[in-house]
Amino acid sequence: MTLTIFAMYCSDVSEAAQAVAATAAGLGYATDGPGTGTDGTCIDVAVGLIQLTTLVHAIYTRVSERHDLTPVQARLLCVLLDGPRGMAELAQQFGVEKAALTGLMDRAERRGLARRSPVPGDRRALQVTLTVAGHQAADAFHAEIGAELSRLTSSLAPQDREHFRSTMAEIIARCRASSPGHG
Repeated sequence: MTLTIFAMYCSDVSEAAQAVAATAAGLGYATDGPGTGTDGTCIDVAVGLIQLTTLVHAIYTRVSERHDLTPVQARLLCVLLDGPRGMAELAQQFGVEKAALTGLMDRAERRGLARRSPVPGDRRALQVTLTVAGHQAADAFHAEIGAELSRLTSSLAPQDREHFRSTMAEIIARCRASSPGHG
């Protein structure tokens, strides 16, 4: 059975595009045509998504290390690029207890990347903002990770790249809609 990174496309993406994507990803999977189930759907979708997740995670980790960040620190900085966030909101977004987030914030503050401050009108709440150094680190990381991840699909034909982007967006939107608070 053949595994491709973009298995969700079965017949929509040419075999040549699948081969280029697999080769570009360095996975070396055969591209003699994806297997299909009796309903005509790709049966390698789950495996392909896991492989793609692993590939993206490895790139994210490698770029984080080049910026002297852990992957979770890099994620925190990128989240904060959109503006201040409350500690409770961050804990929920990261799927951790507040105590775990406190440890992450302690390390970020020691490095001068972020700071906590009181929320006006709520003496128990804290908000987190980037420092100037944190903003610079986040911008640099965000630019490099964007360039690295763009290379995954850069050799695909424009219509294949757009189809992949729109399919991903649809999957993400559906998951967020069915699982409020987890996006």
